[in-house]
Amino acid sequence: MTTDTDVKTDKVEKHGFQAEVSRLLHMMVHSVYSEREIFLRELISNASDACDKLRYEALTTPDLLKEDPELQVSLTLDEKAGTLTLSDNGIGMSHDELISHLGTIARSGTSAFMEQMAQKSDGKDKKDAGSMIGQFGVGFYSVFMVSENIEVTSRRAGADESWTWHSDGIGEYTLAPAAKATRGTDIVIHIKDDAKEFLDEHRLRNIIKTYSDHIALPITLVMDKDGEQKSERVNEGKALWTRPKSEITEDQYKEFYHHVGHAMDDPWMTLHYKAEGVLEYTVLMYVPSQPPMDLFDPARKSRSKLYVKRVFITDDCEDLIPGYLRFMRGIVDSQDLPLNISREMLQNNPVLAKIQSAVTKKILSELEKKAKKDPEAYATFWKSFGPVLKEGIYEDFSRRDQLMKLARFETTADKGLSSFDDYIARMKEGQETIYYITGDNINVAKRSPQLEGFRAKGIEVLYLTDAVDDFWLQMVPEYDGKKFQSVTKGVADLEDKKGDDKKDDEKKENTPEIDALIGVLKTNLEGVVKDVRLSNRLTDSAVCLVADDGDMDIHLQRILQQHQQLQETSLRVLEINADHALIKAVAAAAAKDGSVNALKDSAQLLLDQARIMEGELPEDPTAFAQRLSAVMTQSLK
Repeated sequence: MTTDTDVKTDKVEKHGFQAEVSRLLHMMVHSVYSEREIFLRELISNASDACDKLRYEALTTPDLLKEDPELQVSLTLDEKAGTLTLSDNGIGMSHDELISHLGTIARSGTSAFMEQMAQKSDGKDKKDAGSMIGQFGVGFYSVFMVSENIEVTSRRAGADESWTWHSDGIGEYTLAPAAKATRGTDIVIHIKDDAKEFLDEHRLRNIIKTYSDHIALPITLVMDKDGEQKSERVNEGKALWTRPKSEITEDQYKEFYHHVGHAMDDPWMTLHYKAEGVLEYTVLMYVPSQPPMDLFDPARKSRSKLYVKRVFITDDCEDLIPGYLRFMRGIVDSQDLPLNISREMLQNNPVLAKIQSAVTKKILSELEKKAKKDPEAYATFWKSFGPVLKEGIYEDFSRRDQLMKLARFETTADKGLSSFDDYIARMKEGQETIYYITGDNINVAKRSPQLEGFRAKGIEVLYLTDAVDDFWLQMVPEYDGKKFQSVTKGVADLEDKKGDDKKDDEKKENTPEIDALIGVLKTNLEGVVKDVRLSNRLTDSAVCLVADDGDMDIHLQRILQQHQQLQETSLRVLEINADHALIKAVAAAAAKDGSVNALKDSAQLLLDQARIMEGELPEDPTAFAQRLSAVMTQSLK
C-alpha cells in the first residue's frame, strides 16, 4: 500500500495539546526507555483496530469496502529520506476525531497517570516508565521516542475530505486539509538520528514477527531494492485464538495479550478454550498483572472484544462479561450470533446472555483453582482486583456464594489474607458471629477504639476497608450460617466470651459515680447523641461512638453523607470506659458537684474526642479549641 497524501497548506489550523499530553510527550522525549521498539507494536495494533472497526461498519454499509475490500497494513521504508510510513486502509479519522484521538487523553484518571509517569521518569527505575505506555492506553504517543516529527494523514471511510495532523511533539500540532484519495490513515515518521536502527529492514522484520505475527491482517514491508519498490508480507496473519493450544507458545500468548489489551505487563492468568455443543464459541481471555488505569472508571466498561466468526463486532459490549470482571482483557468469538448484528441488538440478546453466563462461570472457576493451588499468587491478584470482584457479591445474586469463597480479607489475627472459611476455622469456641469493622483504609481501621475489647478477648475481627464492603454487607446477612456483626454497631456481646485474662471476663457494673456521669452527659448532649452508656468494648480509650441496633453503620453513613445521598442521619451512641482514668475523674466530679452546667465543657470535649478518633472533625473546631484551652488553663492553676 502506498501513500497519496499531498497536504493543502492554504488553511492550516494550529492547536495546543491538552496539558497532560504536552507533559507526557516531554517525558517521553527526555527520558530513557529500555524498549523503544514498542512504538511500532502500538501503531500496528491501532491500525489493526481501525481495520476491525471498518469491517464491522461495512456489515451494515457494504459500500464502505467496495473500492478496496482487502484490508491490510503496510510499512514503507525510505532510508534516504529517513522516514518510516505506516499505512492502513481501515476506518480512518475525521477532522474532529484527529483532534480527539491525537490531541487529548480522553480517559479518566489522567492526572493520576501523569503523576505516576513523572515519578517513573524522574526515578532510578526508568525502564518501568516505558512499560506504562501500554498500561495507560497512550500507545500512539510512544512514537515520539524515535521521531523528530510526525505527519498523520487520514480520510474517514465514506467521507469526501481528508486531513493531515502534524506535530514535533513539543507543544502544539497543526491540522490542514489534505488530498488523500483513499480511505484510511498514513503515519509518516521522521526517524531521529539516534534511532536509525528502525530504518533497517531486518530490524523491522524482527519487530513485526515478535510483536505482531498473530494479527489477522496481512502486514507488508515495502522498500526499494535494486531501484525497484518491492513489498513482502511479514506476519503469519492467523487469528491466534483459532489455533490449537498445543501450537501456541507462552511468548505468543503474551504478545497477543499486549495487542488485545494494549498493555505492556505480562498476563497474570491466561484462559483459552473452545466451547462446543448447543452454543459454539472460543474464548481467549487474560487477567492482567497490573490494574488498568480505567479500572475504577464510573462507566465500568469492559474492554474485552466480541467477534463473530472471526469478524470484529465491538469492544464495548456490556453483556459480554459482567462489570465486576471488567479488568479482564481478551476476546470471545461466537459462531452462533449473526454477522450483521448491531450493538443495539446485542442488548438482552439470549445467545449472548448464555455465553456471558458460561464464560463468567469459567473465569470464576479458574480463579478458585488458582486460589487453592497458589495462595500467594492469588493474594497478589486479590490486592489488585479484589475491590472490583467484590462488586459481584453486591450485584450478582446467582454467583454470590462462589464470589464469597473467592473473597480475601486482612484480619486482626495478622495472618495475611484470609477467606471466610479461614476465619470460621479459627473462631473461638462458642462463637457464632463473624465480626468485622469497616473503614477508609487498613491503618484507620486498626486504630479504631471499638476493637479494644475484641483484642482483649482474643476474638478475630475482619478489616473491610473497600467502599464496596459497606454495600454488599447490606445484601448478605450471613455466611455458612454465621451472622455478620459490625464491632461499631449495637451492644458488644463480649460478656459471654472468655478471654485470656480473667480480669477481662469480669462483668462491668455501674457505680453511683458512673450513674451520675451518665446522667450529666445525657443532659448536656441531648439531641446530639442518641444515648450514653457504659462500654464493654473499650479497654484503653476513654470514649467511642457506635451506631445503635437497627441504625446505619457509622462508616456507611459517612460515605453516603460525603456523596450527598443521605437526607437524614441517625444519632450515634456515646460509650464510656469506666476503668479509664479520665472517666473516673469526670465521674467523681459529677458525683461531687452534681451540677450539669459545671461539666458542660467536659461533656462536649468527650464527644469531640470520640469524633476525632473516628477520623472526623469536631462540629465546631473553634469552640473545641476554646473549651480545650479553658480546661487546660483550669487544670494548670
